[in-house]
Amino acid sequence: MRIFTVLLIGALAFSSCSHFSKVLKSNDYDYKLRMADKYYADKDYNHAQQLFEELFRVFKGSEHFEDIYYKFAYCAYYLRDFANAENLFKGFVEVFPNSAKAEEMDYMRAYTFYRQSPKVELDQTNTTKTIGFMQAFINTHPGSPKIKEATEIIDKCRAKLELKDYKSAQLYFDLGYFKAAGVATTSLMNSYPDSEKSDEYKLLIIKAYYRYAEQSIEEKREDRFSQVVTQCNEFIDRFPESKLMKTVQDYLNLSQNNIKAVKNEQTKKAS
Repeated sequence: MRIFTVLLIGALAFSSCSHFSKVLKSNDYDYKLRMADKYYADKDYNHAQQLFEELFRVFKGSEHFEDIYYKFAYCAYYLRDFANAENLFKGFVEVFPNSAKAEEMDYMRAYTFYRQSPKVELDQTNTTKTIGFMQAFINTHPGSPKIKEATEIIDKCRAKLELKDYKSAQLYFDLGYFKAAGVATTSLMNSYPDSEKSDEYKLLIIKAYYRYAEQSIEEKREDRFSQVVTQCNEFIDRFPESKLMKTVQDYLNLSQNNIKAVKNEQTKKAS
């Protein structure tokens, strides 16, 4: 029974390939168009794409060209060839700016960048492009039903970029590059001033500069612990209800005690 099933599948596959080969070799372009549409409707995008690629040139400028262009672009998309799909979606809007499908294709162009957005540890060029193109879509089509979805995607992409920047800052801290960690986290806070994690970022800045001060030579310690005190006071003013307040108060007390210790040591040396 198993052998029969394998043979049957093989026979059907051969028959399908043989039939497509005949379609591909045909000089009847109307027939090829009908078959391309059939393959597309059946979600056989690989075969549909091969036919549309030829028909794209044959029917250019004809009444069929818009539909061919539309389906050809989606074939690339469904086959996960997102770079090619992006180019085709873009081309469709340029060739048919007044088409009823232009708004959809404009959105899909932006969406292809979103589909190419990788996991957070990798280069986020396509994530940044997604934000730019989705925002451009929102500005160009303010009444589109896709506005909500576009806005949600922008928020997701911004969250991903924020997480990547945070991971970079945390990595500096974990590797012992405390000044770099403080600078990177400050930049992170400036880039995302309304982040729900702003108090966590501020605490990381405090920790980073505290560790940096600890490792400093005697002549630099007072100034650098004073910087920690400044950061702690900024935290207290900005996040009075934060659950992290006790930890910040601890760093504030430690920093003030270190400043006193440095001054006492300086007094001893002076006397």
